[in-house]
Amino acid sequence: MKRLETEGWLKSSGIGKGKRYFLGDLREYKSLFPLTEDFTEDSVWRNYYAFIFDGLPENIVDICHYGFTEMVNNVIEHSGGEQVYLSAVRDKEKIVIIVIDDGEGIFRKIKRLCNLSDERQALFELSKGKLTTDPDNHTGEDIFFTSKVFDEFEIQSCGTRFSHDDTFDFAFILESPISRDKDGTAVYMLITLDSSRQIQAVFDDYAGPDEFQFNKTVIPVRLAQYGNEKLVSRSQAKRLLARVERFHYVIFDFDGVSAIGQAFADEIFRVYAQAHPEIILLPDNMETNVNKMVSRAIASR
Repeated sequence: MKRLETEGWLKSSGIGKGKRYFLGDLREYKSLFPLTEDFTEDSVWRNYYAFIFDGLPENIVDICHYGFTEMVNNVIEHSGGEQVYLSAVRDKEKIVIIVIDDGEGIFRKIKRLCNLSDERQALFELSKGKLTTDPDNHTGEDIFFTSKVFDEFEIQSCGTRFSHDDTFDFAFILESPISRDKDGTAVYMLITLDSSRQIQAVFDDYAGPDEFQFNKTVIPVRLAQYGNEKLVSRSQAKRLLARVERFHYVIFDFDGVSAIGQAFADEIFRVYAQAHPEIILLPDNMETNVNKMVSRAIASR
């Protein structure tokens, strides 16, 4: 008991026979669950994982509850798998949540059902938001917003990955009891306990002024690059522009893109902009060479 208290798994009050023990700052629960008909995201949260988040600031609990239940619901309704591995670990600085299933794989399924060219295109479309393979029951907003509310958010499936940080090492998959021979999908979410982020503020960031709808997206342009190819062609630009008509504000984040071609910039910021004046196209995080091409295209409208 003394060792557990020293390590942070327990806290205590009182002395002698009146000493009482409580859960400490370090908490975790990891388990493999069969995806049965009565398995639901709210019950697994309530019955197995809610204690991990007791006593934390309300904004942190709201974010973790949202991300956990949304990602588990995705597994239940879309993975086609038989099992899901769930892990939630809390220490004195952060919360880490991991969800791994043994289903078809998220990018492979999106590619198949949306008739996309490859799984990387599925990843790219998913990053924009409003992409769903079940439009009657889902808006396609869950993964988009979950990726925005956490400090770190990663998805890996069938060798394709979406990450806020391309240098992140997916070593956490090794701890899963799910066979690595399975395709499946792995999701990693991290938030620090001192985060001041409010989940409603994140939702509001992607709605237009005085509106209550998800009508703004940020497109990471670097995801349109395959391997070492340069972004130079109109066909690459058209791939980038797929489904952006669903949004009113489209921000093109050029972080990590050192240069683009004239045709690529022209297709987005002149041709498409003229054909869709109702959509506001905004470039961001541009290096000098990118800025020159974008400015040239805008000036030639």
